[in-house]
Order: sequence, then structure tokens, then C-alpha cells
Amino acid sequence: MYIGLDLGTSGLKAILIDDAQDIVAEASAPLTVQRPHAAWSEQAPADWAVAFNTVMGGLGDKVSLDAVRGIGLSGHMHGATLVDAHGEVLRPCMLWNDTRSAAEAAEMDADPAFRALTGNIVFPGFTAPKVAWVRNNEPAIFDRIAKVLLPKDYLRFWLTGEAVAEMSDAAGTSWLDCAKRDWADELLTKCGLTREQMPRLVEGSQVSGVLCDDLANRWGLRRGVVIAGGGGDNAASAVGVGVVKAGDAFVSLGTSGVLFAASDAYQPDAASAVHTFCHALPDTWHQMGVILAAADALNWFAKTVGQDPKDLTSGLGKLQAPSRALFLPYLGGERTPHNDANVRGAFLHLDHSDDTAALTRAVLEGVTHAFVDNFEALKSTGTQINRLIGVGGGTKSDYWVKAIATALDMPVELPVAGDFGGAFGAARLALMAANGAGAEIATIPKIERVIEPDTSLTGAFRDAHTRYRASYAAIKDLT
Repeated sequence: MYIGLDLGTSGLKAILIDDAQDIVAEASAPLTVQRPHAAWSEQAPADWAVAFNTVMGGLGDKVSLDAVRGIGLSGHMHGATLVDAHGEVLRPCMLWNDTRSAAEAAEMDADPAFRALTGNIVFPGFTAPKVAWVRNNEPAIFDRIAKVLLPKDYLRFWLTGEAVAEMSDAAGTSWLDCAKRDWADELLTKCGLTREQMPRLVEGSQVSGVLCDDLANRWGLRRGVVIAGGGGDNAASAVGVGVVKAGDAFVSLGTSGVLFAASDAYQPDAASAVHTFCHALPDTWHQMGVILAAADALNWFAKTVGQDPKDLTSGLGKLQAPSRALFLPYLGGERTPHNDANVRGAFLHLDHSDDTAALTRAVLEGVTHAFVDNFEALKSTGTQINRLIGVGGGTKSDYWVKAIATALDMPVELPVAGDFGGAFGAARLALMAANGAGAEIATIPKIERVIEPDTSLTGAFRDAHTRYRASYAAIKDLT
């Protein structure tokens, strides 16, 4: 059997699978975020270890763990966990949504070397600007840094005693040469760091270390359980849903929205605000567009009108052509393609006939238009998308999925019910590391149904998207 661990912002999830990749048991443990100041978002790494003990206890209460051969790790990206020469954590981990380092990020992004070597914009949420903030504001801590670890890699350090990262997560630091899949010494030097302060690099499907004996004994595991490299949360989710080869992609309608496409070539376009990262599998990359508020936009609107999101969408009936009403879903800024932290959301072109149902459709359409932006940004880099899998809670709305399929003019395939997220992908990576298997085991789950585009409305959605793009240009300087 194989364990997949997914370290999320709000909790640690564990999945246990067998050789047939059937889920045998699941467990989870909650985590909290501390926000001591505006724009700060932190967690105590010690809490991750406590959560690990909780989920292992939960799995062990359901089934014997003596058949476990491997453990895979997934986790939220971009966090800065700073460790001294004795392995002690120097300060709370600064998380992916901590934006205190906006000034440092802007300074780095103005240096052409960062985009040239990493293939990406230096966003405030990335790791490098966070460490630069520590250098500028907490120099005594900066001077004691022996290793900079990403969140899941600190958990690996606790499990194995080894400082190791893998390519997909390291790609989000602004220090990785994504083409060479290696640390960029030039960028580290610019940040006052050295390669010795970085973890060793492996591929996500490779063995990164072995579970230490005392933890194996504590949870009834045999000695020699391997720890796979694993993957950043979206890359691991892609392994879980089978998006591992060029042409395959998934669209995630979660709190945020993600359009993720696998690629067998490295073809960055940083100016488009598309993330071009290494995938969790060798010789594979991925490109990803990010919408900061997808289902979150619907949840905001539902809360505002005092209704349940499911109730708002379930009564919409057959897909309609977009009305004049527009919704711009930039409730907290936008990532792809605008890289605009200051723009905010808006309803436009409302009139007396717009009731709750009309505004609900406008919200769904606004997020749909944002996915079109992402789709076009990915295609502009040369990425081909031939197959699209739909995942996330928002896919429970047939109206929304139909709108996305119609706007993209591409069928959206919906898997059977099941958990194919980061923990499942991490468990698959553990299976690969333990058995020497490759991407061939990361198959696409059984498809329950396919939502086809309504070709009679594709033109109407295209026209509405043109107005949507013009609306961004019109309001961006007003906010």
C-alpha cells in the first residue's frame, strides 16, 4: 500500500491506496493560519508534524499499515520555511498568500535575469521575495539560514532528516532554472544565498529518502519505507487526475480557478502571467493559468443575497446566451493574464430586468470569461489542449460546466465521483517511487459523462468575452 499526504492551508489530508490504486482509507487533520499583520499569512511548521501524527493515527485506526511501501508528498507551494544549522525552524512559515514582500518581488521582477531563467513573473507570493523581505527586515534571522524549505519539504525533512525538494514545487521559488531543472546560481547570488542553502533536487516520482526508524516503529510501518519526491499541489493533482502528457489538461472550479495543461516542451511566456513550471514527472513541464476567485466569486454572491450557492445554480435551467449584464470576478485582484493585484470586481450594464437569476448567470459567465482568458494565454505560448477534464466543487453545476464548454468550444469530461486531488496524486507518486513505475500508471479516472459545447451559443459567448476584455481595460485604472 501507499500513502499520499497533501499539506493544504487549512489541513493535512492522507489517503491510503493499494496496488490497484483503490482508496483503502482516508484521514485528515485541521490547520489554522495566523495573520498577525495586514498582508501576512503564516503557519507554524511544528503544527504540520502534529497533523501528520494525527492523520497517521487515523489511518492506523482503520487498517494495519505494515503493507505500506511508500509515502508521497503534496503541498501548497511558495512558502518559506527557514531552518538553521541544527535543523530548528527560525520563524513561522510565510505562506503562498502572504504578500508582504510586494516591493521585493517588484524589484526582482524588474531584473530581466529572473524571468529569463525561471520563465515566470516574480509574484509577491513566491518564495524568493519572501526571503528577501527577511533579509531586509529580520537580518539576524537571515544570517542564520542554513536551508530554505518549501512547506511539504519541511514535512519531508521531519520524516527523513534530509533536505530535499522536487522540480514542480521548486519551480515556484523564483530560483529554479526551469529549462535545466536545476537551481540557478546566478539568481541565488543576487539574493545573498548559495546552492548549499537549497535542498537537494529530485524528480517527483523518484525516491527522496527513507522514513526514519522511530516514526516507522511508532506507526507500525516496516523499516525502509521510501518517501517519493512528490509534487506541488496542482502538479500532484494533475498526476491524480491523469493529466501527465501533452495535450491533456484539467480545469478546476475550486475556490480559485486553475487551467492546467501538461507539456513535453518548455515554452515560457512570462509576460502572459501564465505559470510555466516543471511537472512532477521527468522531462515534463506544465503551464497553468490562475483565476483568484472562481467558486469563491459564486460563494461571495450567494452570501450577499442570503442564499445557498447550490440553490442559486440549480434552478437556472438550460444554458442561455449571455445578457448585457457583465460580472468581472476580480474580488481580490487577478493573476492570469493581467497580473493585477489592485483591480477589483464589478457588475456592469445592469438594468431593471436583472433579477437574482440573471445576476447568478452573470457571475458564472464572468468566471467563464476568465477561463477563456487563461485558455487563450496558454494557447498563445504554443500549448495544445486536446482533452479537458473538469474537477472541483463548481463542476457540480451543469449550467456552469456547459457555459465553460461552450465558451471554450471544447467538451469537458467529468470523472466519476471520487477523490483525485493532491493526496491521491501523491500516493500515485509513492507507488512510482517504490516500484519503479512511471507515468503510465497515472491514468485518467473513469469518465462519468461528457458535457458538450452548445455550438449555437458559441458565437454569443465569444461576443460577450470581447465585451468582458474591453471592460477590464476600462475599469483597471479606476480601482
